[in-house]
Amino acid sequence: MNKTLPAILIVSVLGLPILGGAAPPSPARPAGAVVLKIASIAPSRSPWGNALEKLANDWERISKGSVEVRIYPGGIAGSEQDMIRKMRLGILQGGVFSNMGLAKIDHDIVVLSTPFLFHSRDEFNAVFEKMRPMFEKGLEAGGFKIMLWTLAGWVNVFSKTPVREPDDLKRLKIAMTSDFPEIEQVWKKMGFEVSPTNNDMMIQLQSGAVTAIYLPPLLAGSGQYFPLVPNMLSPALAPLVGGLLLSDKAWALLPAELHQPFLDATVEAAKGLYEETVNLEADALKMMKENALLVHEITPAAMVKWRETAEKAVSALIGALFSKEVYDQVVADIQDYRKTHGQ
Repeated sequence: MNKTLPAILIVSVLGLPILGGAAPPSPARPAGAVVLKIASIAPSRSPWGNALEKLANDWERISKGSVEVRIYPGGIAGSEQDMIRKMRLGILQGGVFSNMGLAKIDHDIVVLSTPFLFHSRDEFNAVFEKMRPMFEKGLEAGGFKIMLWTLAGWVNVFSKTPVREPDDLKRLKIAMTSDFPEIEQVWKKMGFEVSPTNNDMMIQLQSGAVTAIYLPPLLAGSGQYFPLVPNMLSPALAPLVGGLLLSDKAWALLPAELHQPFLDATVEAAKGLYEETVNLEADALKMMKENALLVHEITPAAMVKWRETAEKAVSALIGALFSKEVYDQVVADIQDYRKTHGQ
């Protein structure tokens, strides 16, 4: 399927191959201009790549040339962890990050990646809106200004043999990115066998070293993994969340009168990103189903087993992965949402 990946969130969370190294040398800085170097793992012609280019043009227009924005797409500035380090050193001024990168700044953000915690997109959106100030406070304490939050889809399990209940998956070995050890801990505590992987997921699948993968449908399709794991567990397990950050030093360099116009332009540039991802994901699922992918629905009783398995694991990891205060608040907000909506 010749589809461009829709967002850095999807690429980076799952540890797909990226290019390393420092940002390339830049042309001479215009006299008096503030230069903002913003990195992304998203390819230059992907939806996120296009949004960043639009953002760069808008910020330069709004600032009347007093701010110059340079975009470094496609992972040329390194991994998310590399990007965070370079922002702290002042080599970069901004970057787009996934759950994984954001969680390295504020560990409490790991709670958003908890499997089976959220039941729907609407539920997640409602709860996240309440929790957003707390997460933003944590990122700001780490030295970063959040310019934009975005939801870029959900993650599913794909497997060699059908999976409907937890015991089915316990017979298999799941490939997960080694760059997000916190989620690896959750799945291990749930009782599953996990194999950390970097760029060798296809090799592991072909050799039989792993027999299941934890990916969004879009990547299972575009990466051509699904022929080796042609069964998908229907429920979406966790949201892919990310955002555009500037370092607090870069934010402070910008004239105060540009702050709100820049924030407004960021929201405008990102309009339609999630919807575009949803459409691409639907195309990927359609293509995979036409090529023998089997999607397995589960019974309400099986769903209870999955949620109980996840809850026990998370309860044992509170404090190690994220604070009890944040977890309890997320759960309380979820319960309030369900009561309000009769769930």
